[in-house]
Formats: sequence, C-alpha cells, structure tokens
Amino acid sequence: MGGPLLVVPVSALASWGGCSAAEEIIGGTETPDDYDRACAVHDLAGVIAVGDHGAQALVLADEPATTCYLPQHPGFLRRHAADSEAELTATAMRVLTDPATVWQDHGTWTTDGPAVLMDSANAGTDLGVGYPGGGRPDHAPVPLPAGNWRVRAVYAEDGHTWVGLVYLLPTSP
Repeated sequence: MGGPLLVVPVSALASWGGCSAAEEIIGGTETPDDYDRACAVHDLAGVIAVGDHGAQALVLADEPATTCYLPQHPGFLRRHAADSEAELTATAMRVLTDPATVWQDHGTWTTDGPAVLMDSANAGTDLGVGYPGGGRPDHAPVPLPAGNWRVRAVYAEDGHTWVGLVYLLPTSP
C-alpha cells in the first residue's frame, strides 16, 4: 500500500491498528493513528510503541522498498535499485563486512520473540483477511529471538545497485 514497512512482534499484532477506519491517512485526524506514527519516522529506521503494554515496533522508514529478513546477519535488506538479486546480495554482503561502513545508530528495539514484517498501513488483525478485490495483505515472518537489539542502518550505492540495510545487534538485557 506504500506505507513504511514495520516489524511487529507476533504477540503485539492485534494492537497494531494501521491507518484509521475512515482512511484519513497522514494527519486527517487530530489524533495520529498508528500509520501516522510510523510515517513520522523520517530516518532509515526507528522504534515506536505498539498498544498499551510496552510492546515496540521497528519502522523501516524511507520508501516501501522490497525488503527481506537476513537471519544470518540479523537484519533487513532493502532493494532500492538492482539489476539482479545476485548484485543486490553481493553489494549487501560487501557493505555488511566492510569495516569502513559508516552505520547510523537508531536506538534500541526490544521484542519478546518472533515478529512479522508488514506494511504499516495494514492493521495487524487484517493480515489474514482478504481484500474485497482479491488477494491478502503482504507480510513475512521474522524468526527473531526475544531480546534487546541495537538498531543500525545504512544506505549504500554501488553503481546501479542501491541497498538499504537495517542491522540488529544483540545487546545486554
């Protein structure tokens, strides 16, 4: 739907409301809905509250680029431009392993375990519900262990390949 992508713990999915029922997206109401709050993150990544019980979501801001979870380097690879998946992966691995990469720090994200990568405009309770015209909201599992994660991000260009990486480093509880 074009909103920033969001990583929400499975335990908090029912608390994520997405955009308002009146479809008044981006400031159409006096009280920001969950989608408005996700859109307010202007950095490459940010952490926002979900519901009233202390849960947090990780916002993958900027554009709604095709994104996948990299379990071997816990984090997310975002495809901004690439001629092939092989080029995208090779560039991402160079950036991840280059000691000269300048990472931006985006705080700490706490999760109680597995999460879901989804469009922030969708409500968590709607992920299994079909659209009137067919199809269902896109989402993907993120098999992440519970913990506190330092969130670091970088955007890099290598010729015609442009990648975004949001890297998660475990921290002490």
